[in-house]
Amino acid sequence: MAGMEIITVEGGSELKDFIDLPWKIYAEYPNWIPPLKKEVRRLLDPRRHPFWEFSERILFLARRGSETVGRIAGIIDRHYNQFHGEKMGSWGFFECADDPEAAAALFSSVETWVHHKGMTFMRGPLNPSSNYEVGLLIEGFNHPPTLMMAYNPPYYPGLVESCGFTKEKDLLAFLIDGDYRLPEWMDHLAERITQKKGIHIRLSRPKDADSEFALIREIYNASWSGNWGFVPLTDNEMRDIQKNVMEFVDPDLVFFIYYEDEPAAFCVIFPDINPLLKRFNGRIGLTGLLKFLMYRREINGLRLLMFGIKEEYRQLGLPLLAFRHIYEVVRKKEKYHYLELGWTLEDNESINSLIEEAGAKKYKKYRIFRKSL
Repeated sequence: MAGMEIITVEGGSELKDFIDLPWKIYAEYPNWIPPLKKEVRRLLDPRRHPFWEFSERILFLARRGSETVGRIAGIIDRHYNQFHGEKMGSWGFFECADDPEAAAALFSSVETWVHHKGMTFMRGPLNPSSNYEVGLLIEGFNHPPTLMMAYNPPYYPGLVESCGFTKEKDLLAFLIDGDYRLPEWMDHLAERITQKKGIHIRLSRPKDADSEFALIREIYNASWSGNWGFVPLTDNEMRDIQKNVMEFVDPDLVFFIYYEDEPAAFCVIFPDINPLLKRFNGRIGLTGLLKFLMYRREINGLRLLMFGIKEEYRQLGLPLLAFRHIYEVVRKKEKYHYLELGWTLEDNESINSLIEEAGAKKYKKYRIFRKSL
């Protein structure tokens, strides 16, 4: 077997190899959804993506001879560290053949880099933070991923653990498949909540997208601030998200809940465009529009991407009101056959129980790993 070489990616052909590697790793995994290569390139570009305005990264490739067999990114998120008063170095964008030596060399390279930067522990995978794609899939490999959810070969967790990482937190995903009806007792409670003075749902206003996404960011940062692993979204990050999702937002499924004219909660559900991304196979190209017209009917599911309630309004039963609205909308539209809710923290027992009581089933589990330096 050829010797192992670790290369620091500077750009050019090395960056191309970094971006292209998953197509080789996942050749035998039909449930994998290829990302758009241009979007991966942009996400990794410190000059173009707003995450890097407050963060830094290094990219490594593992090669045996002329063959690229692995990749990883080392990341330092200064916003996270300032917010939590920690010294976290993170790793992400990990892909690797079933090659423990390659994995060990990649993780060792990241550990050396983040330790040199003064960090005291490592966490991952974060691609590149908890506001994007996170976690290694450890249960649910027989289902393809939904929008912005991870997928990986089953051997990845073993590679990570062999490098000294242990479980820090599991994340759960739930599926509602087919029957969008609340249990009778939940429906009655939701009806009583709607009759309370001052509580109402307001649908998003696409024509006021700038102010709507600013409000989403404000409620998100306020409602999630006490959660494990949270890092606030910046203005520029939210504007970047807005620019990338406006083309496929369903206004009926992005909504706010008000209490006495104050925004108390929000919910963002996007159509799951992953079946279309699979058709694109990494590139939109000249045939992209044709593929969209031919295969858009395959977009028949949803992913609940963001939901949050400000702390002072958490005793009003607003999740029941949100569930009732979501189910009513989905039943009327008919084209949506499934809804994924996730991720949620494994120890958020109140919301996880409520999700299951509303008719969802837990069907995937993702893991965040940690290692002290």
